[in-house]
Amino acid sequence: MIPALNPQVELVALVGQLSAAGVNTIVIVDDGSSRETASTFEAVSRYGVHVLRHAVNLGKGAALKTGINYALCNFPDAVGVVTGDADGQHSAADILKIGELLSERPDALILGRREFGPSAPSRSRVGNILTSLAVQLLIGKRISDTQTGLRGIPAGFARQLLSIASPGYEFELDMLITAKHEGRRIVEAPIETIYLAGNASSHFNPLRDSMRVYFALLRFTGVALVTAVIDNAVFLMAFQYGGNILGSQILGRAVAVIFNYTAARKAVFFSHRKHVETLPAYLLLVFASGLASYTLIRMFGITFGWRVFPSKLIAESLLFLVNFLIQRDWVFTRRRN
Repeated sequence: MIPALNPQVELVALVGQLSAAGVNTIVIVDDGSSRETASTFEAVSRYGVHVLRHAVNLGKGAALKTGINYALCNFPDAVGVVTGDADGQHSAADILKIGELLSERPDALILGRREFGPSAPSRSRVGNILTSLAVQLLIGKRISDTQTGLRGIPAGFARQLLSIASPGYEFELDMLITAKHEGRRIVEAPIETIYLAGNASSHFNPLRDSMRVYFALLRFTGVALVTAVIDNAVFLMAFQYGGNILGSQILGRAVAVIFNYTAARKAVFFSHRKHVETLPAYLLLVFASGLASYTLIRMFGITFGWRVFPSKLIAESLLFLVNFLIQRDWVFTRRRN
């Protein structure tokens, strides 16, 4: 399945090679291409491909979901969907390779891994290094090529991806996050690295699309900041009224939990686990984190003579990464045998 925006002759050549290799089910999604590229779609149609169209450009994520939905509805017995790019970056041989790996490992998300050596365009090389480091923190796994468009997606997992709201390039990142928290194995397979004319045909906008990708990575920080504002505001009001640290701590956490649990589960980790599985673990984390915070507040006051509210801010900052890692790897991640 290939999403395409204003494709050129590279798409025709790729479809021809796949057809010659015996691939008889190819879905292409025209994501609002201009009229000038109509001849390209006419050319690929001669190979009997399924061409779906968006009236306007909706984004790569939207195009991928359109193609995935079509494949699931029309080919229900398929092991999964192999996605590729329309700009000539993926060879027919590598697409077939990823398809074979998906058939061998139908429960795993297969990623075609490019090598970002000195010959790669700088925007691709630098962007991938930064994103890989951020993704490693977010999902706890090193992914060498986070933005690869060549992927083998199992059918069962593909159904879950249709509910992800992301319409653009960040959809591919959200796919990795979802795989992590569904406990699905992610497998990288080396593929040929192809850049035509310095990757000039790519529709990836270095500024706009990178910001959208990194915004997705910052969701947990945003949720944590809003939670902190709620928690500290309630704590401060309760402490000023009653002067009791423990009681204020409990009240602040109780109010903040209502927002944080829902936001972390749905907007950060894309968890589909049942509440009966995630909520007890989450509440246990809240209790342990609250106890640790209370202990640190008292320790800072006794040891350094710090006031209560600054001590709470410092304690919560120290616990931020610990809370994130526990939510990432224990609370919202499905454990598979």
